[in-house]
Amino acid sequence: MTKTLISIMGPTAIGKTSLSIKLANHYNTEIISADSRQFYKEMSIGTAAPTPTELATAKHHFIHHKSIEDKYSVGAFEKDATTLLNILFKTHDTVIMVGGSGLYVDAVSKGLDNFPDIDSSIRENLNNQLEAEGLEKLQKKLKILDVETYNTIALDNPQRVIRALEVCMGTGKPYASFLNKNKEKRPFKTITIGLAANRDIIYNRINQRVDVMMKEGLLDEVIKLQNKQHLNALNTVGYKELFKYLEGEWTLDFAISEIKKNSRRFAKRQLTWFRKNEAIKWFDYEDDFMSITDYISQKK
Repeated sequence: MTKTLISIMGPTAIGKTSLSIKLANHYNTEIISADSRQFYKEMSIGTAAPTPTELATAKHHFIHHKSIEDKYSVGAFEKDATTLLNILFKTHDTVIMVGGSGLYVDAVSKGLDNFPDIDSSIRENLNNQLEAEGLEKLQKKLKILDVETYNTIALDNPQRVIRALEVCMGTGKPYASFLNKNKEKRPFKTITIGLAANRDIIYNRINQRVDVMMKEGLLDEVIKLQNKQHLNALNTVGYKELFKYLEGEWTLDFAISEIKKNSRRFAKRQLTWFRKNEAIKWFDYEDDFMSITDYISQKK
């Protein structure tokens, strides 16, 4: 029988966690998280990680299994996740994967892209430029060299911007031109489900989620991490804005409004990334659960 990975995608705050748990219970299986910030055990509230109750409802993997002190790349995740899938598929015909990090989702379902070796001095120079002139200048350079990548990657993540730029500068070709070429075929079928809503609903859900996070103690979580804010894992929406409040640069109300704004921008980038994937079957976030399982049954 064909082994099947059911991948749940969609913008932040759309209801992916809830659907993944329903599907895991329906198929009596386990869940792989492909959310690159929920990996970190110190970041719970601000990443909207599954609650202890949700974690107890279905077996999850790659939730809080790393520290923000650890270096953990998409390549390492791909290796760990595919190794785990080989194990899970020995006892399950179906496994669920859920996450809003498009690069990490694609790494598991499609494999990683192959890039040529790049002169290390290019990255060194870009890192020096980041330190001296800030991220915005690098973002503008990327927009000139590769607007497609500029419109899809996490622009607030300096490592992603620098990686794209070093490929553009080292090869003379857009970073995007190396994507989706000659990938190894996976030994399982992937059925990809997308959850959607109109923009106003998505934005309202994001705003409400941020308010809930603040009530649940996000500020206290960030205070405990303040002396670690230089770490890449904490260059994340919800954390970096509150660091500015704690340093006296912003008022708390303004920091919260910036979290909401940056979360909405992140959702927009997620949707831009997902729209490139023609294999996604989109459902409204309020669609009946059985309509989703019926579709999965037809595709299996």
